[in-house]
Amino acid sequence: MSNDNINMVQVSETENFSIFRTRDEDGVIYHIEMGGITLHLMPEEWEEFVLLVKGADG
Repeated sequence: MSNDNINMVQVSETENFSIFRTRDEDGVIYHIEMGGITLHLMPEEWEEFVLLVKGADG
């Protein structure tokens, strides 16, 4: 796979964290950057992660 075929979109960013979405011929992957850690999530994992964070907010 060539990096020329990857479309990276910044979804959201704060002072300390950022979320990017890449799309290539294999589909979509969400990348959550938290300091020195990066999570790479498939769409189903991303949806579960969003529910997890929303549930922690209250």
